[in-house]
Amino acid sequence: MLCSYKKDDAMKSLLLVATLLLSPFAVADETPATYNHVDFQVDVARQTANDQLNATLSTELTDADPGALAQKLATITNDALKQAANFPAVKVTTGNQQTWPVYSNGANQSNKLQGWRGRAELRLETRDFKAAGQLIALLQNKLQLNGINFSVADNTRRTLESQLSQEAIAAFRTRADLIRDAWNAKGYRMVSMNINTGGGGQIIRPMFMARAAVAAPTAAPEDFSGGDAAVTVTVTGTIELQQ
Repeated sequence: MLCSYKKDDAMKSLLLVATLLLSPFAVADETPATYNHVDFQVDVARQTANDQLNATLSTELTDADPGALAQKLATITNDALKQAANFPAVKVTTGNQQTWPVYSNGANQSNKLQGWRGRAELRLETRDFKAAGQLIALLQNKLQLNGINFSVADNTRRTLESQLSQEAIAAFRTRADLIRDAWNAKGYRMVSMNINTGGGGQIIRPMFMARAAVAAPTAAPEDFSGGDAAVTVTVTGTIELQQ
């Protein structure tokens, strides 16, 4: 009898657990309803001038003595920096500098050290294109122009992106109102929103346009034009229509 009693109690317990599990109140629905959700995006773009110029100039020399080679490269670099000091609107910094051995490739002189070759760079950054043209022309007496690129300066971009963000959010709200009216909804609430910026990529002058360094006379200054770039702000989001 005791054994039968325990079996009956066990069966009742199992039935009670099953009833609770099947009850609509036993487990709360943790997934929020997504009825009447609408996803969409708006884009706002504006053309603006590329107002920053970046350029790289370099020199390469060969010498049998690595110490003498380093001295020659330093002399050219220091002279260029002194010339650049007369153009305060142009920020000039030294770039990559390296020295490497040069070996012979002859059949009887394989892997024989012939000398040393070195390279030194200068990098220019400015928003004054006229000053850049004058300085680059002056430096090309001893340096080679490797490349130029134009871009939207960071300050300009931040200011423009702030303005476009306000316009994009206003456009998003306008689109949300149109969707609400199209569905005859009483209103809507914002579920999520993301703001992304883009555009304004660099315009790079092709490498073949770089002019080799010449001994004399000084190259004529070039009038640079940076062109335009499109800065874009995109707002994506989700609204929930209220019926």
